[in-house]
Amino acid sequence: MISNRIFGRLPDGREVTEYTLSNRSGMTAKIITFGGAVRELFVPDRDGKFSDVVQGFDNLDAYRTDGGYLGALIGRCCNRIKKGKFTLEGKEYQLSCNHLGNSLHGGKTGFDKRLWRAEPKDGDEPELHLFYVSPDGEEGYPGTLSVEVTYKLLADNALSIHYFAKTDQTTLCSLTNHSYFNLGGYDSGKIYPHLLWVDADRYLPPAEGFLPTGEIASVDGTPFDFRVSKPIGRDLDLSNPAFAVTGGYDHYLFFTEKKTEALPLRASLYDPASGRKMELFTDQPGMQLYSANMLDNPANPLKGGLPQTIGIALCMEAAKPIDAINNPSFGNVILHPNEDYDFTAIYRFSIA
Repeated sequence: MISNRIFGRLPDGREVTEYTLSNRSGMTAKIITFGGAVRELFVPDRDGKFSDVVQGFDNLDAYRTDGGYLGALIGRCCNRIKKGKFTLEGKEYQLSCNHLGNSLHGGKTGFDKRLWRAEPKDGDEPELHLFYVSPDGEEGYPGTLSVEVTYKLLADNALSIHYFAKTDQTTLCSLTNHSYFNLGGYDSGKIYPHLLWVDADRYLPPAEGFLPTGEIASVDGTPFDFRVSKPIGRDLDLSNPAFAVTGGYDHYLFFTEKKTEALPLRASLYDPASGRKMELFTDQPGMQLYSANMLDNPANPLKGGLPQTIGIALCMEAAKPIDAINNPSFGNVILHPNEDYDFTAIYRFSIA
């Protein structure tokens, strides 16, 4: 089932709509057309109690003015690009820079700050199709990029996010969703006791400005080895030089190389207190792991007036690597006119 309401109006008068997707087991997802943000996500615990497990805001102004990307769709190229510069087909491009002299999550006005056109599709597994056309030159990127993101609430208590894009000129494209998860409920405190497993054997060490050093390092013997499930906070020692730049987990992890026809299971998050478990299935090459180290803006309290607090959520952003355009060994973020950008991430919830 799917329903909608007006969530607010932008300063220019355009309406922002909130869509509520529900399945037969009672799971619900609320998504707004501003930034395509997942605002609420209610799932049951071991006792059948439903709680909202994502961070978000109660009003549109907070989504407009906050810089935390809560629940939002990110593009045209997620994560950081060094000094906002890259060369493509022999031409150098300069993007808008919005964080420490670098371009972050699409620039000053990325996809998270755009109004998306919506087409809902009702049914037992309701879908919300969101569309945005990024014009040639927006934020400095070449080419017109046409994007469709489909949220689908599955019968087995999973939220599927399918990303599709095409361009009329060679450009960069790396899309993701920036939801902040806390399986105990968004207001249940720190995320550190949650158990995390990630099918990743390599990571990108950061340098100044949160940018990668260029090295692809093994997770062996580091705090970034989650191949055996462990509490998020167990190795999160801020005196460790591994966190000197980031102040916590804010690192790209490469999934192990694996070929399969189905979407592989790549990570799982478990809250022992509630019994909720979330599994991530994706065909992306890795994910940015972020422990909400900068969730501290007092001007925009979270839902219910909850203060923003470092460490009360975890982001698992399935995407292509950070600054890959300037580090070709990381992988490809270039999209050509004759190609489709076509990736999926599924977040499935259960009780364990």
